[in-house]
Amino acid sequence: MQWKFLLLFFFIHLSGCLQAQPPSYPKYYFRNPLGIPMQLIANFGELRPNHWHMGLDLRTNQKENLSVYAAAGGYIAHIGIRSQSFGRYIIINHPNGLSTLYAHLNDFFPALEQYIKAQQFRQEAWAIELDFSNKDFPVNKSQFIAYSGNTGGSEGPHLHFEIRDTKSGKCLNPLLFGLPVTDNVPPNLIKLAMYDRRYSVFEQTPAFFTVKNTDSGYIIPKTPVIITGLNKVSFAIQAFDRVSGSTNANGIYSATIFFDKQLVIGFVLDSIDYAATVFMNAHIDYSYRYNGGAFLQHLSQLPGDHGVVYHQVGGDGVIHLSDTNLHHLRIEIKDASFNTSQLNFSIRYSDSLAKSGIPQYIPHQYFAPNEVNVLEKSDFEIYLPEGSLYDSIQPLYYRNNSSSNYAISALYQVNDAGVPVHEDLTVRIKPDKKIPDAWKDKLVIQRNFRGSNSVRKAEWQGDKLSNDQWLSAKFGGFGTFQAFADVELPQINSLGNGDTIDLSSTGRIEFLPTDNFAVKSFRAELDSQWLRFTNDKSKKWVYEFDEQCPFGVHELKVTVEDIVGNITTKNWWFKRYPYTPPKKKVISKKKMGSKKNPVTIKKNQQTKKSNKQQ
Repeated sequence: MQWKFLLLFFFIHLSGCLQAQPPSYPKYYFRNPLGIPMQLIANFGELRPNHWHMGLDLRTNQKENLSVYAAAGGYIAHIGIRSQSFGRYIIINHPNGLSTLYAHLNDFFPALEQYIKAQQFRQEAWAIELDFSNKDFPVNKSQFIAYSGNTGGSEGPHLHFEIRDTKSGKCLNPLLFGLPVTDNVPPNLIKLAMYDRRYSVFEQTPAFFTVKNTDSGYIIPKTPVIITGLNKVSFAIQAFDRVSGSTNANGIYSATIFFDKQLVIGFVLDSIDYAATVFMNAHIDYSYRYNGGAFLQHLSQLPGDHGVVYHQVGGDGVIHLSDTNLHHLRIEIKDASFNTSQLNFSIRYSDSLAKSGIPQYIPHQYFAPNEVNVLEKSDFEIYLPEGSLYDSIQPLYYRNNSSSNYAISALYQVNDAGVPVHEDLTVRIKPDKKIPDAWKDKLVIQRNFRGSNSVRKAEWQGDKLSNDQWLSAKFGGFGTFQAFADVELPQINSLGNGDTIDLSSTGRIEFLPTDNFAVKSFRAELDSQWLRFTNDKSKKWVYEFDEQCPFGVHELKVTVEDIVGNITTKNWWFKRYPYTPPKKKVISKKKMGSKKNPVTIKKNQQTKKSNKQQ
């Protein structure tokens, strides 16, 4: 009897997670971190490539350098400066066990900015991560901590703001903390999708149903009753949310599905950690999105999805139609203010459709989720750890000979990047030609998918004394794979022409290093001292002239290294002095009216002719 009671308690708890009010977080403990009214560009749980958005994006009115304030008292526990990602960011730990993060910043407050700059020179690195104790930089609530900006992976000026559980690192939905965001608008439902769950979701395009909002909720106007020959189905929705007074399409907070009034499953986007955020690829119809479609959010948990957002109550969301009765379904979607929208429709299984119009399932060889999967050929192997796949797929393999420059293997394709991979897969390739000794440490494996490339330095595996040698590398997805010798040097654009280049009229130096495969590192020295270039958007390296480069003549040395160790170094001499723009020539009125002026000459001729006629 005890186990039955525990099981009942478990189901009640899960049902409560999906239907009750949001978690009880401290309300009004945190303030708006900006000095202007809080307006959202994006919310927690919004769908992004390969992750959920883990905080709020706050509008800064398309401006940079707005003051950013500590949302509550505590101490600065960490700062980071990263290419792409958060750019420049601050984490503050608070005494209530929570932390706040502020990202895409420009300058930090002066004392912190000065300390970080000194550490960058000490480590000779622009990208830096620093931890602090509670005695280093304590802050009070509403204390100025930084200026807003557009650094890192930001695509426009804004402030990214997160609230985290300090101990676990989980990001919590900030809209559950009573922040000043008004939301009286229920979420919008756009489309319903239905899947044949005899097959993998990656082997089909779902059936779509357009929905319509009415006074009594959403309906499927053209198909109020779905009649199907499928006895195992699941559903997904296209939906978004808006807050009051905004046109921004944000993510929804939760969705649930009921079958004959019984709660089956739902998802809630209230707390997620960064280690689990890639499970977003199982939460959506990844293949449909990859091929240009909208985000469809599954109302079922795929067999290889071990994330935290789904809560199963009456199953994994796959609906089994075991009779021909009419069954009622209800889908509820909510935002973080618990505004709710509903879709009601019915479904009925038809024996006649099953026998006539539905293709029969044909078993085939497949890669299965929650298992180790291996594809082995005489000169190519691919290994997938058991946590790699979310649903089963049929392995597709092609081999093509290649005459590409410095290619040392054929070109191998395994499926395509439209199937997501959760854990890195391992590729092994046997070279198809003898490798010169000078090349053996200069080998890479390149993955290509729709014109995009990712490159890894290859590792030798096997017996070096025999011909049974393989090259190995790990990748984050399927695609085409090929091994190359990387024997070309990286390239650096020129600083300018001449023995001593005059840079007096410019305020910065920019370099865009390139390589036939991938650049690993960039270093600049001014008069033999490390020079602090920034690499905020991961392409250009930029130095803004400052006190490190006083007026005078200087030597600049730049070194670029690629992923296999090829190095290019260039030196320039340049001069820099106070710049005075050249004066523009000013034509006096007297000169403009002189006889030499063509306009004046013409006017004088016309006047003389008129006087003569009179």
